[in-house]
Amino acid sequence: MGLIEETTFLGQSFGEFGYLAPFVVLLLCGVGLPLPEEVTLIGSGILLYRGEVDFVPIVLVCSSAILLGDSIPYALGRRYGMSVLRYRWVSRLVHPERLDRLRKRFEEHGNWATFACRFFAGIRIPGYFVAGTMGMRYGRFLLLDALGVLISVPLSIYLGKLFGGEIDRLKERVHDIHLILAFLALSLVLILLVKNRRLRLGRAASAPAPEPPPEPGPEDPRP
Repeated sequence: MGLIEETTFLGQSFGEFGYLAPFVVLLLCGVGLPLPEEVTLIGSGILLYRGEVDFVPIVLVCSSAILLGDSIPYALGRRYGMSVLRYRWVSRLVHPERLDRLRKRFEEHGNWATFACRFFAGIRIPGYFVAGTMGMRYGRFLLLDALGVLISVPLSIYLGKLFGGEIDRLKERVHDIHLILAFLALSLVLILLVKNRRLRLGRAASAPAPEPPPEPGPEDPRP
């Protein structure tokens, strides 16, 4: 089943449950439900197009469900660390072979690595798990995740509303919405990294040169 078929099916199914269905589905995405969040968000936008939900409430419902779902892998990493990988269902969600690479990215880029995870579906769960294992404070994690949610959730829901009655145009314009968001996030991260590097180079160039060590004096004669 393709993205458009999944979106259409969810849009029709959600109509029976209103706000509850998107909340439950997005919460389950945080524990490994094999369904892109964007499908559920665009399906919620179709509900908005049909007048079955209101914009602000559905954005709040979807955002809160995503933040709660993202907090689950973070909490596992923060509470149990790498030892939790001995459970098969956890190791399936958090692929061990990706953890070393993600840990290096987090060590290099810190907060921005956490922010960027929101726009890359394949690394969200392991990325948030790594953030927990590295001891990131929950308040900081929640803030960074919420910044990404503020971008992706309203935009995806609005696109679902905008093209709710035109599935063909929906297929053409938002089939790769997660890639578009990922590109925007990656561009922002690169700009900030370049800016930070220039600042460090500028500080290093303006720093005074170290003074040479004093020449050793004559040794004291022994008695």
